[in-house]
Amino acid sequence: MSDRQSIYYWKCDRASAFYALQKSQSAYAGTELELPLYKVLSRFLGDDTFVFRPAGGQGNHLTYIVNHQHTDYFVRLENGPERDGYMAVEARILDEVRAIGVPTPAVFYVDASRQQLPFAIQIMTHIRYSDLNSLNKKGSLNVCRIANEIGQAVARWQTLTPNGFGPFHASILREEGKLVGLHATYADYFLLNLTRHLSFLSDHHFLTIDEAKALSTIVEQHKHYLDLDLGCLVHKDLALWNILGTPTTIEAFIDWDDCIVGDPTDDLSLLACFHDREFLTAALEGYEQIRPLPNDFWPRFWLHLLRNMIVKAVIRVGAGYFDRSDDFFLISAGTTGQSLKTMTNERLWLAYRGLQNQATLADL
Repeated sequence: MSDRQSIYYWKCDRASAFYALQKSQSAYAGTELELPLYKVLSRFLGDDTFVFRPAGGQGNHLTYIVNHQHTDYFVRLENGPERDGYMAVEARILDEVRAIGVPTPAVFYVDASRQQLPFAIQIMTHIRYSDLNSLNKKGSLNVCRIANEIGQAVARWQTLTPNGFGPFHASILREEGKLVGLHATYADYFLLNLTRHLSFLSDHHFLTIDEAKALSTIVEQHKHYLDLDLGCLVHKDLALWNILGTPTTIEAFIDWDDCIVGDPTDDLSLLACFHDREFLTAALEGYEQIRPLPNDFWPRFWLHLLRNMIVKAVIRVGAGYFDRSDDFFLISAGTTGQSLKTMTNERLWLAYRGLQNQATLADL
């Protein structure tokens, strides 16, 4: 197993990043995985009177629904060549977040050691609710109410303040039972792979060389905002498809496999990667019902929105998302991948101008 020392964001920095994102679940499934999965499920459930089927996820895990004695379980596998151990970290985070009153799935079994199995595995609660993105695409989501609840939840999980910064030490968790970030300073984490990400975007003609230089320069000019004494828990993939619920309620925050120790503006900035001023207003109001906004909130917000949009552009270019249709979770109903490309570009430069002009919510 390896830690994520060289990883800013797993989906674009892992060795098999774009292959894993481009391929469907069927490209990985087969007897070489399903036979050991059958064995581990038999041990966990105590017998072999179960059935399982692919869950059809569009993320970078293999997912299954397992039915045993009228109970369904949700199973996730990670079988990448990196032998990543982060599923154990995520299971611990799910427990920690649920303990402070934010709903998450319960994990009944996790093995990320790769000692007995050719994959990492989680067996967890199967939560029978739609993801909020699918409800939003149908126009049935009470957007302002849900955004307010999201803001409150973010404020609550920010009360968790592990030592260090960036992704967690999977090895320290395994050996000592402690949650510790891999990096000594937040700047070490935030700036990690930035030059490579910008070069990738210019090499693939999403940015010109001059545009990439402009983005690098503005981050350098504002990096003093990265001087954090203490970080907080950051989901790092906060979006409606990672929240389950109804049109008016949140039942679970899921997919914490990118979580880090970071800046309190980061998860809030992630909402601005997808949503408008109305949504952000409601989310910030919810947040402030629990705790005040951090000092220097707006420049930190725009700085993190910029970094997040750079990463999302790398993933979307590298994995071919701009060639997808609206059955793909990231693409709005009735639009195309080219619309996603336009939106990605616009949000990237919105963040740039927000940071450059010291803008506020009125400029979103």
